[in-house]
Amino acid sequence: MHRIDVAVLIGRFQPFHQGHASLLTLALSTADKVIVVLVSAFCARSVRNPFTWQERAAIISASLSEAEQARVSFIPVRDYYDEQRWANTVRISVMQTLAMQGGDVLRIALIGCKKDASGNYLQHVTQWRRIEAERINATDAGQIRQQLLTAEDSQATLDEVEALLPVSVVNFLRHWMLLPDYAGLVQEHLQLQKYKDAWKAAPYPPVFCTVDAVVKAAGHVLLVQRGGYPGKGLWALPGGFLDQQELLLQGAIRELIEETNLAVSKPELEEALLDVRVFDHPARSQRGRTITHAHFFDLPLATLPEIVAADDAARAAWFPLSALCAMEEQFLDDHFHILDQFLQLIVEGN
Repeated sequence: MHRIDVAVLIGRFQPFHQGHASLLTLALSTADKVIVVLVSAFCARSVRNPFTWQERAAIISASLSEAEQARVSFIPVRDYYDEQRWANTVRISVMQTLAMQGGDVLRIALIGCKKDASGNYLQHVTQWRRIEAERINATDAGQIRQQLLTAEDSQATLDEVEALLPVSVVNFLRHWMLLPDYAGLVQEHLQLQKYKDAWKAAPYPPVFCTVDAVVKAAGHVLLVQRGGYPGKGLWALPGGFLDQQELLLQGAIRELIEETNLAVSKPELEEALLDVRVFDHPARSQRGRTITHAHFFDLPLATLPEIVAADDAARAAWFPLSALCAMEEQFLDDHFHILDQFLQLIVEGN
């Protein structure tokens, strides 16, 4: 195999396991520099993404020798729920990192694994040569997470999966599983399982329809803090499931008023409706295949209307637009990205 200048390894690594480690070893053996792109960055902890990008970078780095660490760089990339935007961000981020490091870079390759459905998103990164490795074992990060989050004895369960993980990951998990973050994710996993158990009798996998409300007024956006799992304590858009006998706009206004008691009449809200967009990425919700219709209301008011949290919202609050980017990791599912679609919050390259 002809040596390349830079190998790019992309993944969620939730958690980083021996299969991932073998790909990193391949990258180090074929390139002078390795860039590990940590996707699903800048999001709240969840059953699907329990570890921050900083934790993942530290774990992976700890699995390497000092000499190898000097050759590996880490780049966090958020989930845009838009494959082309995501792929463009990966390309730009990698090239910016290499430019800052200096030196000539002529040959870049993307390291991947054959027959791995979880890596289908790599097909959108087409600008670099692909180097594919045979999958040497059946290690699956999802199954590992399942075992860790359903363990009656967390330390015993960690012993069971220890052979699937690098030592640095095992050491991290032994400490992490004693922290409140882990306990909260166990509860969230339990609630999600209850949802799925309730759907088992369906003749086919269900697809849910929800409605959300993006309400802007006087330079602020209205948000609710979730009172229960999934996403307990996270901020979200007012919204919920569509009732059987209502139109989408009716459902969005009903959910908005039920959760916030917004002191604005229905006719005023209908008049303030500027846009409606569909968000249908298959991975956007932990509860299952959920398609939401987000309604953007821009209220022409100089002062903020009164609100009172109700229903399943623990709190309701107005936030200035300038504060939203700093809150990105405190949002439920893709709600920050819904806001970004209407309000253009994300400055590319940041």
